[in-house]
Amino acid sequence: MVQHWSDRLDASFAALSDATRRGVLDQLGRADASISDLAEKFHMTLTGMKKHVGVLEQAGLVTTEKVGRVRTCRLGPRRLEEETAWIERYRKLWASRFDELDNVLEELTRKERVDGRKNGK
Repeated sequence: MVQHWSDRLDASFAALSDATRRGVLDQLGRADASISDLAEKFHMTLTGMKKHVGVLEQAGLVTTEKVGRVRTCRLGPRRLEEETAWIERYRKLWASRFDELDNVLEELTRKERVDGRKNGK
């Protein structure tokens, strides 16, 4: 179970690591599109776009359907809940660390003010 979850995260983050693939997801969030339309929009060859779509499809982020000679792409069924939960866990960790750092800095600033008043008298 853990390995399956890890594999899904790996596939998702690998797919999302590329700006073109993120752009494809953004585009498909607005409307379904053929691979040809996506290739044209991103100024790529058809073969290059097929590879990008394949990576997204493997990650479950995109689905494709071929009707005749046209392969239409749409957002896949995955909603990135696991990825969001993983990121949120680390966001909370870092937020907590920054809150602690803020407390230390506030304490140091307070001590400097007190010491400054003592030395100024």
